[in-house]
Amino acid sequence: MTESSIQSKRDFKTGEIIMRQGARGDCAYIIEEGVVEIFIEREGGQIQTVGTRGPGTIIGEMAIVDDAPRTATVRAIKDCKMLEITRDDFSNRLKSSDPVIQMISQVILTRYRDTLTRAEILGEGSTYPPPEMMERDFAAQTDVVESIKMANEFQSALENNDLQLYYQPIVNMKTGQVAGFEALMRWIHAEKGFISPALFIPIAEKNGLIVEASRWALGESCRALKRIENRIGRENSLYMSVNFSSTDFASENFLDHVYRILSESDVPAKQIKLEITERLLIQQPDHAKEVLEMCRQAGMSIAIDDFGTGYSSLSYLYYFPIETLKIDQSFVRAMTKDAKSMELVKSIIGLGKNMNMTIIAEGVEDETEGKILRDLGCDAAQGYYFAKPLPEKEVIELLRNWNTSKLSA
Repeated sequence: MTESSIQSKRDFKTGEIIMRQGARGDCAYIIEEGVVEIFIEREGGQIQTVGTRGPGTIIGEMAIVDDAPRTATVRAIKDCKMLEITRDDFSNRLKSSDPVIQMISQVILTRYRDTLTRAEILGEGSTYPPPEMMERDFAAQTDVVESIKMANEFQSALENNDLQLYYQPIVNMKTGQVAGFEALMRWIHAEKGFISPALFIPIAEKNGLIVEASRWALGESCRALKRIENRIGRENSLYMSVNFSSTDFASENFLDHVYRILSESDVPAKQIKLEITERLLIQQPDHAKEVLEMCRQAGMSIAIDDFGTGYSSLSYLYYFPIETLKIDQSFVRAMTKDAKSMELVKSIIGLGKNMNMTIIAEGVEDETEGKILRDLGCDAAQGYYFAKPLPEKEVIELLRNWNTSKLSA
C-alpha cells in the first residue's frame, strides 16, 4: 500500500450489498459498469427506495468527507465494476486544494445532509433533473473517471516495477564532456503504450503517489549512477539531477528518506542535484527554505527547473539556497527566431553569472543553438542535439563512444 491508499478496482455481483446504512464509510465508489439501488431502512423494517445509480456516477461520497455513518444502503442490481476512492486519498486531495475549496466542500456537505434530513430523504418533490443525470454530466466534463483510472493504474505500475528511468546527458559547454544526467520517469503501459509524463505526473501529484514515485526515482537513479560510473571508469565524477515536487517536500520525513537513500546507494551528496519548480518556492516558502538549506548543508545542489516560465522573482534567488538555473527549452528554441527570446536567454545567463550560479540550457536541438549558448557563457546544456533520454544500458554505450567535438569552433 502507498501513502495515498488508493485501492484497485472492485467488483460486486448482483444482489451484493456494497454499503450498509449506519456503517462507517471508509471509501466512495465511481461506477464504471452496472447499476445499484439506494434505499433507506426505516424503523419497523420499512424500506424506502431513494433511487438508482449507473455508470459515471459516484456513491458513498458523503461519509468520506465528514466521517459520518452511511445514510443509506446500496445494493448491486446488476453486476458492477467500481473505482474506489479511499478516505486517505480524498483527504490528500483536499489538503492540497485551495483553503476556500476545502471550506466550501465541508459547508456544502453539511447543508446537503441537513436538507436530506428535513426533507425525509427526498420526500419533497423537485423540479431539478435527476441527480444521476447531473453526476454523469459533471463526470464527463471533468474527466474525473479517467483521472482516477490512471491513478489506480499508476499505483499498480509502482507496485509491479513497471516504471522506468531514462537518463538525458547534461554536457559541459566548455569541454564537451558529459557532466551529469537528468533522471526522467517513463511509463510504458501494457495496453496503452507510452504515457506522457505530462499526463501522469500531475495526477500522481494530486493524489500523493508522487511521493513514493520520487523516492523510487531517487534510489534507482543513484544506483544507476554508480553502475554507469563503474562501467565507464569515471568514479565520483558525474552527477544525477532528480525532480521533486511540492508534494514531495510537504511529505513526512522527506529529508530522512533522502539521506537514507544516499547512504544505502553509497552516492556522495555532492553528486545529487535536486530539481524543483518555482511553484514550490511560492507555495511554501518558509518550509522550502528550511529543507533546501539542509540539503545544501549536506552537500547537494539545488536547481530551478524551467526558469523564466513561472514567477521568476529575483527575491527568491536571493532568499533560497539555489545553485543552478535551468533555462526553459521554449526560450532556447525561439532564440534564433525571436529577438526577445534571445535577450531573455542572455539576461538569464548574465543574472546567473552575477549571482555565481550555474546555468543549464534545456532543449538544445541543433548546432547553432549549442554554439550560441556556449558563446553566451552558458555552463551546460541538454537536448536532442547531444542525446535524447536513454535507458541505462544505452547511456553506458553512448558514453563509451562520446564525441566531444560537437561544440568545436
